[in-house]
Formats: sequence, structure tokens, C-alpha cells
Amino acid sequence: MDRFSLDGQIAMVTGAASGLGKAAAEVLAEAGATVVLADIDESGLAAVAETISAAGGRAEPLTLDVSDRPAIRQATEDVAARYGRLDIVIASAGITAGPSYRTEAGQIGAIADSAWDKVVGINLSGVFATVQGAAGPMKNQGSGRIVVIASVAGLKSDPMVGYAYAATKAALVNLVRQAAMELAPHGVLINAVAPGPFRTNIAGGRLQNPDVEAAFSGMVPLGRIAEPDEIKGLLLLLSSPASSFMTGTTIPIDGGMSAR
Repeated sequence: MDRFSLDGQIAMVTGAASGLGKAAAEVLAEAGATVVLADIDESGLAAVAETISAAGGRAEPLTLDVSDRPAIRQATEDVAARYGRLDIVIASAGITAGPSYRTEAGQIGAIADSAWDKVVGINLSGVFATVQGAAGPMKNQGSGRIVVIASVAGLKSDPMVGYAYAATKAALVNLVRQAAMELAPHGVLINAVAPGPFRTNIAGGRLQNPDVEAAFSGMVPLGRIAEPDEIKGLLLLLSSPASSFMTGTTIPIDGGMSAR
């Protein structure tokens, strides 16, 4: 079990105030890491930090908008300088892209530039800046783990999501491949996970609507959507010494959706 220990390591998680980012922060803290929690939701961050502290973990909230690329790069540098190292970064911050093409508002001709740009700014450019910021200190120290939250919608067409969401998540898959080639000689490993439907607050928590849940569940061979805690094992694997020969890959965690 020492292969999964993160004792003494310093981690940073974006989108940590809720959903999969919260799950990531919790499992890293449970495994012994000190976790910097980054999110735009200040009250949500405080709640997550309190939960982790109450369980005996170490967490530091950091209010941050990942669409502000200079700010996210500076934040990673500051964390590395303050703690003397940066071992793990999980890029989880992301937003939905609005309705799918099944609705008139989600069809390609109806998508406003402002809506497209907002999703790209957070889901792609924000993640790029997070990876960019983490790469510097990790290359200098000769080690590190970066995990990007992509989506099963980035691996295949998905009639339930909007164009910008699908496009940005697909781009993350190749961003991870590209970065892996550069970072591997420096001992820095980067991988992505591709979740299927999880019960989170994305899209205003629409997966908690029974009709929407039934629609998504019908697409999943396991016949249900997942709880955030179900991603913890995979994120711990990719953040820990147990994944020492894994880089440049994207691993679905989707109840079998991508197998269809």
C-alpha cells in the first residue's frame, strides 16, 4: 500500500469546491498530501477545506478563476515556492457548454461566440495554463504528476452535451499526449481521465433531475450514473507512485459507455 501513499507531497486541485474536484482533493488528503484547493467559489472552498481538516487532512483554500491564465500560472509558481515543491496537480475545473444539438438552441448555427469563448476559456485554455504552470516547477525538481479531467464526450460523439464541451474535452486528450512527450524526460507524468455521467453540480446540477438522470443512465451499460467518490481510486492511482510507468494516456471511467 506504500505505492499509494502521498505522505509529504504537495498537491493542487482546480475546481476543488465541488464535484469531481472535491473528490480529488479529499482522496489526495486522505493519502497524506497537503492540498491547495483552487476554485472561484470561495464559500465552497471553505466548506471543502473544513471537511478535509475535520478528517485529519491538510488543505489550503485559494480563490482563483482558471480562465485568468496569468493568475493560474502565478498560483502554481507561488505554491511551489511556498512549499519548496509541487508534486501533484489535478486540473478539474470545467463548465458545461449548454444544450446539445438535439435542441434548436444547441445546434451549430445557434451557438453564440460569447458562449463558445467562455467554455473554451475555462475548459481548454484554463487547463492549458494549469498544465503550463505546473510543468515549470515539476521539470525543475525532476518529478511530478499532472492529471487532467477530460470526458467520455471527448472520445466519441455524445448527443447529451454541447459542441464547445465536446470540442474542448477532445482537445484535452491531445494536449495530454503532447505534453507527455515533452515532460517524460524530466520525470513528469501527465494523464487524463474521461468520466462518463457523474452526479455533480455541472450544468446547474441537471443530472439530479430524474428525467435527465434516466436519459444518461440509459446510455450507460451499468445502467446508472456515478457518484463523485467513485472517481477517487483512479485519481489516487494516477497521482501516486503506483502509476510510475503511465503517461500520455486517457482512461475512461464511464460505466462502459466508451466500449459501445
